[in-house]
Amino acid sequence: MTGPLCVLLAYLLGSIPFGLIIVRVMTGQDVRQSGSGNIGATNVLRTTGRLAGVLTLVLDALKGSLAVHIADYLTHGSIQWMSLAALAALLGHAFSMFLKFQGGKAVATFIGAFAYLTPAPLLAVAILFVIVLARTRYLSLGSIIAAGLFPVACWMILHPDWPVLFVAVGAAALIIVRHKDNIERLRAGTERVFHFKRTI
Repeated sequence: MTGPLCVLLAYLLGSIPFGLIIVRVMTGQDVRQSGSGNIGATNVLRTTGRLAGVLTLVLDALKGSLAVHIADYLTHGSIQWMSLAALAALLGHAFSMFLKFQGGKAVATFIGAFAYLTPAPLLAVAILFVIVLARTRYLSLGSIIAAGLFPVACWMILHPDWPVLFVAVGAAALIIVRHKDNIERLRAGTERVFHFKRTI
């Protein structure tokens, strides 16, 4: 039962809405009522400022990394359970039990989880993300492209066992789906460019 418990714990960790908590502590406001309404680091940055945004990014990434680390420790390095814990943490962030199964886009949690599980492919797509962001100033486009190519990077660099490739595909699909509104705005030419400062 250790493996399933690790997956459940990973989901619970992923469900912690750090963006919501940080903004409420710092300003008394509900970040879901500002900007895009998202609880993630980008909306926190735009509505509350750099400190809140960076804290949200770091904590959302750490919960993903911690979820995989716990699974690694408790299952003695089982790739299957570590992989499932990574995906569970992302699902927790995107569909938080503390927010009536609403949540964020899971990019930061994705970074933390796969930095632990598959650091080399993550680094490869992170470089691609930076290039896309620098060229277009669209954070969402960089995230979508990086996520979409992540399973390819995993396969090319690691030739991993099936659990890793399975969760890589699942994580990529989740992030792309969670960006559906951004995709529509990109097509319409109305997507907001990224600025590392508060804009509201």
